[in-house]
Amino acid sequence: MIDLHCHILPGIDDGAPNLSESIRMAKKAVEQGVHTIVATPHHMNNQYENRRNSILKRVEELNQALLQEQLNVKIIPGQEVRVYGELVEDFLTGEILPINDSPYVLVEFPSSQVPRYTEKLFYDMQLNGLIPIIVHPERNQEVIEHPNLLYRLVEKGAFTQITAASLCGDFGKKIKQFSQQLIEANLTHFIASDAHNTSNRTCRMREAFDIVQKKYGNEMLYIFQENAEIVLEGGHLYKEVPERIQKKKFFKLF
Repeated sequence: MIDLHCHILPGIDDGAPNLSESIRMAKKAVEQGVHTIVATPHHMNNQYENRRNSILKRVEELNQALLQEQLNVKIIPGQEVRVYGELVEDFLTGEILPINDSPYVLVEFPSSQVPRYTEKLFYDMQLNGLIPIIVHPERNQEVIEHPNLLYRLVEKGAFTQITAASLCGDFGKKIKQFSQQLIEANLTHFIASDAHNTSNRTCRMREAFDIVQKKYGNEMLYIFQENAEIVLEGGHLYKEVPERIQKKKFFKLF
């Protein structure tokens, strides 16, 4: 199993505070059946700036530490980029780090909104060889209230990744239901842990995939797992025709 989104690098964002916690996170991931973890520290989210070269160095150091611990898990470099106007320019100057040097880059929105320039930014990204993967859309207030925003972005070439813990109900019943709606409408293409620690934001990959298998069958399970492998290879993803979500009523997260 591949985890495409994890804050496992020590001491650089709101994930693992130190190497000991990074190792505990890796052990938990292995227990969940994960053999490859993409380290995705925050970048440009008003608190953290983790640029390409710094991430590559820290990934190498963590892989060495895990090797010494005899843990059968590999760390792959990536980045979780808060959308901002100069993203493409910074990619061209070498500051943005797509997953494993593939075309795919994880992007996040502010928790309460989708910036108005997003559609134009995604268009420019794709013109420059980058394919955006929107992380945890199920926890974005504006996406929840106006899911057609997400539909339009997916229709125009973006992909999305929901959080395993969301599907397990850790963020509440409404977030779990909306996560299921995204799956049913072909509006999400990956499940990842977005793990930050081993306490309240831990890896729930096995539980989430068990839910997918029981509720949607082996074919959907295979698509999620295969897409994660394809991302690391930089290939073409499985993508069913997206559908619009008809919301009977809106709700607030807060």
